[in-house]
Amino acid sequence: MPVGTLATVKGVTVDQLRAAGAQMVLSNTYHLALRPGAEVVAELGGLHRFMGWEGPILTDSGGFQVFSLAKLSRLDDHGVTFRSHIDGSLLELTPERAVEIQELLGPDFLMCLDECPPHPAPREQIWKAVQRTTRWAERCRRAQKRTDQALLGIVQGGTDPEMRALSAEALVDLDFFGYAVGGLSVGEPPAEMYTTLDTTVPRLPQQKLRYLMGVGRPQDLLEAATRGIDLFDCVMPTRNGRNAMAFTSRGPLRLRNRQFQTDSRPLDESCVCPVCQRYSRGYLRHLFLVNEMLGPILVSWHNLAYYQTLLRELREAIRAGAAAEFRALQLARWGEKP
Repeated sequence: MPVGTLATVKGVTVDQLRAAGAQMVLSNTYHLALRPGAEVVAELGGLHRFMGWEGPILTDSGGFQVFSLAKLSRLDDHGVTFRSHIDGSLLELTPERAVEIQELLGPDFLMCLDECPPHPAPREQIWKAVQRTTRWAERCRRAQKRTDQALLGIVQGGTDPEMRALSAEALVDLDFFGYAVGGLSVGEPPAEMYTTLDTTVPRLPQQKLRYLMGVGRPQDLLEAATRGIDLFDCVMPTRNGRNAMAFTSRGPLRLRNRQFQTDSRPLDESCVCPVCQRYSRGYLRHLFLVNEMLGPILVSWHNLAYYQTLLRELREAIRAGAAAEFRALQLARWGEKP
């Protein structure tokens, strides 16, 4: 899912998203509750009409902001109170209010409010976060009123296998539409992330959606998908695109480097996106050096298309029973060890 935190994927139109192959996008409860407000979005017809996107939308609950905005929040069993990073006003998010906001926004998928502990964290802190996340999931389940939206629970537990097992077991008992693995890509090495997925994903029902939140690099998507993850979101394609980094089938390109000044090749010679069909590396580098806004737009568009192509090819390999071969070949292209 391309990340459209504020009901827009930065610098990319919905037509460009469709052309890139995106099927589903993500927006954020905390940020939209602050601006323009969930009630405003509801009055304007809900998120789909508001942002002009006809496909599925998932909204994060604001739980990640408990981690990312820890210095601006106060947390207890009742919920979390944020001091707005915009104007200092207070925003209270309880499990009930998080569901209410998401029901007003009107996405197709909504997330339970959870507590995402930092990495590393003492085992006692991780256990308290698991317990609180479970209690909040129960409250979100009871608070849900709309029957046309799918609610997903979020498994926490850091990189501790026992904590992950306890969290997964408790959430599976609540019988959600699907399950997310949260609390990863928060500072742990990739190998620890993969080990955590090895112990967590098999505990989640195969017939239900399994979603890895906030991840990540193309390598991480490949490793997680071959471990049974179905759905991802990450800001990397667009954030890196805005900062002159292009993802390609042969690894990333840092376009500000002088070596691309007179490079007439497309970003990725195997890519069929509109950017690669029309523009050279040298031209795109020029756009960044002169601070032309078209540069970030075009590289973001390409990056989104590259991510969608990578996962489409992986889906085809899985259907053909060739996922392991696809993984090994792609890692070799990136210069990674299989």
